[in-house]
Amino acid sequence: MSGTALMTENQNAKPLLEVRQSLEQLIHDPKVPAAVRSALEPEYQQLATMLDKLEKEHVHIAVFGRVSVGKSSLLNALIGEPRFAVSALHGKTVEAEMSGPVSKTAATQGGGLTTEDGTPETAADGQVFFIDTPGIDEIDGETREQQARDVAARADLLLFVVEADPTAVELTALRGLLAAGRPLLVVLNKADRYTRDEQQKLLAELREHCNRELKGMVADKNIVLTSASPAERLYVTVNDNGAEVEEMRQPPPQITELRDRLWSILETEGKSLCALNAGLFAGQVSDEVARRIVAIKSDVATSIINRYCLAKGVAVALNPVPLADLAAAAALDVTMVYHLSRVYGLPLTRSEAGGLVRVIFAQLALLMGTVWVMHLASSALKTLSAGLSTAITAAGQGAVAWYATYVVGAAARRYLENGASWGNEGPKRAVQQILDSIDRDSVLGEARAELKGLLKKQKKARG
Repeated sequence: MSGTALMTENQNAKPLLEVRQSLEQLIHDPKVPAAVRSALEPEYQQLATMLDKLEKEHVHIAVFGRVSVGKSSLLNALIGEPRFAVSALHGKTVEAEMSGPVSKTAATQGGGLTTEDGTPETAADGQVFFIDTPGIDEIDGETREQQARDVAARADLLLFVVEADPTAVELTALRGLLAAGRPLLVVLNKADRYTRDEQQKLLAELREHCNRELKGMVADKNIVLTSASPAERLYVTVNDNGAEVEEMRQPPPQITELRDRLWSILETEGKSLCALNAGLFAGQVSDEVARRIVAIKSDVATSIINRYCLAKGVAVALNPVPLADLAAAAALDVTMVYHLSRVYGLPLTRSEAGGLVRVIFAQLALLMGTVWVMHLASSALKTLSAGLSTAITAAGQGAVAWYATYVVGAAARRYLENGASWGNEGPKRAVQQILDSIDRDSVLGEARAELKGLLKKQKKARG
């Protein structure tokens, strides 16, 4: 191995190892809830497949393009044998197909993939897999576009085949594939239809077009000419008797430029391409796992907040002792925050939960002074009226307490979701945003209705 090759090998080894470790940690992470792991079972299976692919150093190359541009023929030419279905019928390839690994036998047939000295070569000990896909312009295009995105997300290197300047449909597809973040080669196929001068002119125009429309996202060296399945030509030969014999036969595929570019990439970047692909996919799965976990935590947090809203509303509405009910209500808020902190994996002590509640209450006192005055007045009214107005004030007071706990819970959840921090804007701004996001009349109305129903049931039970 040359010094340059050894350096490349060492450079590629570190990211490959890091991605392997990242995949293993994600697959075996004990903190992922069973519900999330079950919902993302296909993604976890794909992670396991990618980990196996990395360990075996497989490289996946996917080909895309419109119907009949010669995708399957191109892959057959690269492999050196007709593994993919090739047909003049519109839309022959209806599902993504994989072939591989490229064997040494295949590499020596039909030109195949070889080194400069003609010996068979495949990246990563021959473990190269080619993937054919349906035409991007076929019927039921939305489904096939999704399939193309899914294939692109799992491939290490993409080939996009055209037969002229890209159409609007092709440019849209190209932009979508480039967004996947995988290396991409544009292949101008069927070049045998043109003279050598015309080929060079077409190639220059294609490169200019791609640079203009794709904002230079595809380098000129990654835009190449091929003729995967040249049209038959008339050949004239002289037989043993000296007579000229005319014969129609197909010239061999012209894929040298593409083959050389492919192997240049695979030789120097093969392992890092695998690591890049796996890392990108692992990042997507990790983000989705995090999103699902947040959603589950949010549902649990909502359930906890609703339970404490009801408990506090009932406690305040039914407690006949003035102001004592407020102290009991505050204790409920502290317990609620204590439980919420455990849902988010940031457990607070009861003292710390109490401190957080006091911070929130202080901001509420500044922002909701009128509400808190009403709350205290309705509590005092219970005793001043000797209990006569309790039936009138209880539901309203309980509803205000319900609403206050709802706001405290929402603010505490915001604080915990932000990693036990109010962020750069501080608690006042965070609480104000919570208040702005809540429909107070709706919450109070729901609380009153719920509490009135409970008070009526209690009255009947006593009577």
